[in-house]
Amino acid sequence: MEIIKMTKPAVFIIVLMFTVSMFGQQYEANWASLDKREIPEWFEDAKFGIFIHWGVYSVPAYRVVSEKKYASYAEWYYARVMFDEVKGGAEFHNKNFGEDFDYHDFAPDFKAELFDPDKWAEMFKNSGARYVVLTSKHHDGYCLWPSSHPRKKNWNSMDVGPKRDLVGDLTTAVKAQGMKMGLYYSMIEWESSPTARMPSGWWLPERVHQKYRIPEQEYVDMVKQQIREIVTKYEPSLLFSDGGEWDGSAEYWGTQEYLKWLYSESQVKDEVVVNDRWCKECPGEHGDYYSSEYQDAEGVGVDYPWEESRGMGDSYGFNRAEYLEHYNSSTELIHELIDIVGRGGNLLLNVGPTSDGRIPVIMQERLFDIGQWLDVNGEAIYGSRPFIQGISGNQAVRFTQKDNAVYVICMDWPGSFVALDGIPDKSISEITLLGMSQPLEYSRKQQRMLITSPILNPTTIPCQHAWVFKIKFAQ
Repeated sequence: MEIIKMTKPAVFIIVLMFTVSMFGQQYEANWASLDKREIPEWFEDAKFGIFIHWGVYSVPAYRVVSEKKYASYAEWYYARVMFDEVKGGAEFHNKNFGEDFDYHDFAPDFKAELFDPDKWAEMFKNSGARYVVLTSKHHDGYCLWPSSHPRKKNWNSMDVGPKRDLVGDLTTAVKAQGMKMGLYYSMIEWESSPTARMPSGWWLPERVHQKYRIPEQEYVDMVKQQIREIVTKYEPSLLFSDGGEWDGSAEYWGTQEYLKWLYSESQVKDEVVVNDRWCKECPGEHGDYYSSEYQDAEGVGVDYPWEESRGMGDSYGFNRAEYLEHYNSSTELIHELIDIVGRGGNLLLNVGPTSDGRIPVIMQERLFDIGQWLDVNGEAIYGSRPFIQGISGNQAVRFTQKDNAVYVICMDWPGSFVALDGIPDKSISEITLLGMSQPLEYSRKQQRMLITSPILNPTTIPCQHAWVFKIKFAQ
């Protein structure tokens, strides 16, 4: 038998390959290395997720609805309602709860006594969502898990309020349904952060900030400890950081060191995805995906993974001041999903539960309707990518592609014909309307394609809200 002698470089390469295969890709604590990481494919394939804003703010559940963007968020009750002397927030709070009623006094009434995590997870699954993201801690600092940090004693869901691990209970239920579980975490706290200031001053009155302020280095260390704790304890597939981009560099927050650990050493290193709100230099520059909110981001598109989050109405947290007209209809939400997916993004659609643990029925209905539509048309959404060559004279048309098919998604019924440009001039094996099996006729005139729409009536139409023509090409 011939003995093969290997050089030192060859041995090194084999050892390196073995190490990578055994322990995964190793990253360095700098953007040049971290930015080379490829986003796990599950995120871009999922397309539709559920956001949940739930916490102590769900007890007062109030903010005057405004036409101004971001100005109706009820989860901002602490910072934007309680002490607001201009828009009537302070008057509302003092009249209904009392001038001496501290925000922390709401916590015992955040009981979640009707919270059924299995029912929630089933509802989300039936909506067609592929992942769920829960606010583990919002800007008020209250933790929905039994945080081990001493600063969170009596300010977490195990010590006060529900007396249960809300993050753990929902994580177990969501994963049991085969969905990915994600966690939102706010890096700043209005009452505790030593540097979290508006240009005009502290978020809260100085007397409140003095009461709850945490020394700067201790606060930063707490953030680092908590975001490692929720990963180690719950193994989320997604981390939605927030607030870090308001104030503090990557060096200040230790962002690069944390992402190095997350990508190279944590239990979720191979599947976790993170957004771009970890530090001041992050938004639109670093992170596995970019995040927009109520369509506030410019430049999101097919060149980089991204996700749009929004509520069904004007708020993330449940807002008792909202009426029916403040909620988007099922059709509007389905159209937004279609538009976002057609531009290469995901939709993270928020529900705001009540303090006792119910998802409002109007939100349940919207989820049900989206799920019904996806049952028929999901193949044009899940795992798809934008088809940017597609052109239609109708502005209410979007295009996706997957495998050997192009999907033409019409948000209005097109009438007798669908006229299209940009469809590849190659062999077409079949054109169908999703939800119906019979092939459709089509013709070409130069570069334009005309698809003959099927004749439908209320009893044969396969779905409501939007319709998908599938153009399948020969292999």
